[in-house]
Amino acid sequence: MAAIVVPVTSEDKPLSGPSPTPEVGVGPWEGPWPDDDRYDPELLREGDRRNVVDKYRYWRHDAIVADLDTRRHDFHVAIENWGHDFNIGSVVRTANAMGAKSFHIIGKRRWNRRGAMVTDRYQHEYHHATVTDFFLWTLENGPGGYGLPIIVIDNIPGSMQLETATLPRHCVLVFGQEGPGVSPELVRISELVMHIEQYGSTRSINAGAAAAIAMHSWVRQHVFGQAVDPGPPHASGE
Repeated sequence: MAAIVVPVTSEDKPLSGPSPTPEVGVGPWEGPWPDDDRYDPELLREGDRRNVVDKYRYWRHDAIVADLDTRRHDFHVAIENWGHDFNIGSVVRTANAMGAKSFHIIGKRRWNRRGAMVTDRYQHEYHHATVTDFFLWTLENGPGGYGLPIIVIDNIPGSMQLETATLPRHCVLVFGQEGPGVSPELVRISELVMHIEQYGSTRSINAGAAAAIAMHSWVRQHVFGQAVDPGPPHASGE
């Protein structure tokens, strides 16, 4: 039997070399320029390759921050930075995406910004050299003259299930380093400690992933009004 020969087209041929990386963002503005001082002349002329949503294309940096300030949510995010954890950048990037009011670095002033993908430039950043400094800040910056509740997210014995707990509207969600978690000093000054329920073999999940889950839980409760089902009592370590 004669072999069947299938002709190879140009579409079937393997590509030589690496695939081209698509350009991010948009090129120079086409047509008459907008009469709006929120737009940046340099970006209009050269194009906007920043990691921003379409609404903010060509906007000046300070104009974006000002617009975000009109609609940030009522939760803050704090991260302990004793060991220069690379997950901090991921937490900050999610804080930007979820509309956190600000983020706080407790410990070393310098932190690994690579994972933030420049989103930290659009957030309000605070640094606290010690846990005590951070605690004093929360006492003075709550609504109506009251302190901001500190909510620690860590899977330590006695912690509550995040999935069945109601998060305060005004609060600071606190996350620790990969491995050691939140320091005992921060746990002592917290109002609540919550953990994310897990069902596999690993002892803990990535700190950046845990932060994303916790922030989204706040958004579901306070933006979408999704009430939680308290379910049966359960605490970590039981």
